[in-house]
Amino acid sequence: MKIAVISDIHGNKLALDTVLDDINKNECDKIFCLGDIAMAGYDPNYTIEKCIELQTSMGRNFEIIQGNTDRLIANFSDSCFSTLVSKASPMAYALRDDMLIIKKENIEYLRRLPENKMVALEYKTKTLRIQLVHGSPRRQDENIYPSLTEAEVEDITGRSYADIIFCGHTHLPCGYVLSSGKHVVNVGSVGRSMIPNRMPVYVVLKINDNGTFEIEHKFLNYDNKKVSRLIAERGFKEADKLAKMFLKEE
Repeated sequence: MKIAVISDIHGNKLALDTVLDDINKNECDKIFCLGDIAMAGYDPNYTIEKCIELQTSMGRNFEIIQGNTDRLIANFSDSCFSTLVSKASPMAYALRDDMLIIKKENIEYLRRLPENKMVALEYKTKTLRIQLVHGSPRRQDENIYPSLTEAEVEDITGRSYADIIFCGHTHLPCGYVLSSGKHVVNVGSVGRSMIPNRMPVYVVLKINDNGTFEIEHKFLNYDNKKVSRLIAERGFKEADKLAKMFLKEE
């Protein structure tokens, strides 16, 4: 069995389509999505509706949870905007503009998504417990960075009884095998990757017949310059600053 794990699409239609094409080529049986589906991209309705379509067509083979920016969209208010603009102004202005674009039924879909999910996969006499979170098992917006020590990751994930924890949020892929035997994997970002070349990243989990498993990050290429241009063309305040985040580091 192969399972694709994706996160942080952020309204980026071209990146999502690129990743879904690769998932199809890899003949994955299931897709797990860790949230942050729509905010601060160029086509938020498309990415939400594509998730709805996958959930409808794949049934229990498509699992999805809510990310912190999905919650921001669902609970948007003037006070929410004011708080965000003081911390990350391009994101705040993008969110405010998103609220003029995203359909009400799509906002309601984001609101109803669960914050995390435990998936149990049965293999003969073994059960593989997989926890899907956005930031960490403790909070949607907690960061699991590549620079953390094993002790720090143990502290963040210690209360989880999962064999594998998949997370996103930081847009930086990484992985830990803890002394407890637990695997903690940040899958990176589909739609607004923060690796130097700004290209999409996702994970393939391969589960063998004997219950052992392999985890691989997949790094893809796509037209990030086109996406940067489309973001800038949205024209909201500081859209140009957001657009630059999609371009390769010089």
